[in-house]
Amino acid sequence: MATEIERKFLVTGTDWQQLAPGILYRQGYLCTEKERTVRVRTVGKKGFLTIKGNNRGITRLEYEYEIPVQQANELLDRLCKKNIITKKRYTINFQGFIWEVDEFLTENQGLVVAEIELTTENQPFAKPDWVGREVSDDPRYYNSCLSRTPFSSW
Repeated sequence: MATEIERKFLVTGTDWQQLAPGILYRQGYLCTEKERTVRVRTVGKKGFLTIKGNNRGITRLEYEYEIPVQQANELLDRLCKKNIITKKRYTINFQGFIWEVDEFLTENQGLVVAEIELTTENQPFAKPDWVGREVSDDPRYYNSCLSRTPFSSW
């Protein structure tokens, strides 16, 4: 069984931008029910289909499969619910942990969120200076929610 244990934080300042190149992501959702989400994503020249279960705290089931990028683009353009999320992701190594910083574009422009995946919910980690308030428990910051209610409409 695949599990994801993830914490999310708002990002402050711009110092993080110098630490890694940004990679363009497009993602959309075929299903956004509370019990499950089904996401289609392109990352550069790769496509992915991801199925996630309901959150239990900061833990949930997650299954991800690579699919041909042409199929991912077709799903994004023809079958996914609107709005499609567009963002740049910066992958930053800080004190032995990988931080993924998402700089949102289009309808979610102005929002920057950092995520860290852990092996246990209580695993200790150091936060970089540019990591601000935790938003792990606020569903507005879930990408699936941002696709339905973009940051620009808050």
